[in-house]
Amino acid sequence: MFPLEKQPATTPRSDPKRPKRISVLGATGSIGESTLDLVGRDPDAFEVIALTGNRNVARLAELAVRHNAKLAVSADAKCYKDLLLALAGTGIEVAAGPQALLDAAARPADWIMAAIVGVAGLRPTLRAVRQGTSVALANKECLVSGGGVFMSEVARHGTTLLPVDSEHSAALQAMTGTELDRVESVCLTASGGPFRTWTAAQMAEAGPEQALKHPNWSMGAKVTIDSASLMNKGLELIEAHHLFALPPEKLDVLVHPQSIVHCLVQMTDGAVLAQLSCPDMRTPIAYSLAWPKRMHVPNERIDLAKLGSLTFEAPDPERFPALRLAKDVLCSGGSAGAVLNAANEVAVAAFLEKRLGFLGIAGLVETTLVDCADLTGLNPTSAEDVLEIDEEARRRAEARLPRWA
Repeated sequence: MFPLEKQPATTPRSDPKRPKRISVLGATGSIGESTLDLVGRDPDAFEVIALTGNRNVARLAELAVRHNAKLAVSADAKCYKDLLLALAGTGIEVAAGPQALLDAAARPADWIMAAIVGVAGLRPTLRAVRQGTSVALANKECLVSGGGVFMSEVARHGTTLLPVDSEHSAALQAMTGTELDRVESVCLTASGGPFRTWTAAQMAEAGPEQALKHPNWSMGAKVTIDSASLMNKGLELIEAHHLFALPPEKLDVLVHPQSIVHCLVQMTDGAVLAQLSCPDMRTPIAYSLAWPKRMHVPNERIDLAKLGSLTFEAPDPERFPALRLAKDVLCSGGSAGAVLNAANEVAVAAFLEKRLGFLGIAGLVETTLVDCADLTGLNPTSAEDVLEIDEEARRRAEARLPRWA
């Protein structure tokens, strides 16, 4: 749990000599695949309890067999027969549907990767949190949409929450051992995405094919589009606020095209601590998987002489208004984050389906925030409250979509 100084000294396990029992929620996504890549390199150290996915049944079954999982679950109930057939004769338990997903998250494990994309990951991640062990959080929406509710559950159950976003993992590494009141500011870095140097006129003509060509990272489609609009960085500011209990004025963003420095932490004595690593999500995943120790990761090593220079620049709020919107939401509090996230998910989906232009993403989000002024002041006290606000915000965003199409 946070704050940092209250982290336990060891990962909770009844017997530290036995393999670490792990589950991966969202096993077929990029984070899940990277997690299992690490697990597969040291199979004796881990026991895979549950793997979940959505509709990619063939890949889910393949991963379950490869890692000798006890349980494989598809979130889509319609995929049950296909998954059952794919795993016939393996001895792996099969289930499907929303309740099966919640049950998988509740299966006793020492460490659970929460990597289900979108607000759909809120309920299962909360189930994982209620085990009171360790949760590696790769789902921004849990904190953006329901940060207050989520962090209350983390505290109530004494869960060790380990951030997996590279920037938040970097912040955790830089701040560990430091009292939070000694932290003056935390600056998250952004690559700037594929459109960092594009004009607004050029971005207006951009389609999904261009937006999905991230210069540094290999990620899923949704987060890649968010990176192109800089919404991803805005969501991460909100996430950092909840993770580290830092006020908005202590959080900022800096564009760093090389993606080598992931976070800079300014201390009250003038020192700045930075975490550096090559852009490979296996690094922050490994930090959470082995925490409080470290493990070997076969990624590229930094060669500063070869790099020659690292550059930084301020983000442009005119060309990338999504970052401004997220900062406003961060300062507003309440349920504004839930509205922001819902509208953004609708907008990104419409852009990927070519029903919305790239600049329309931020436009639709801003319009929805205005239209949902009656919702943003609410203070949800449960996951159900958060999801009701999310559903209504989505409905209103969809209704405004033709205006921006």
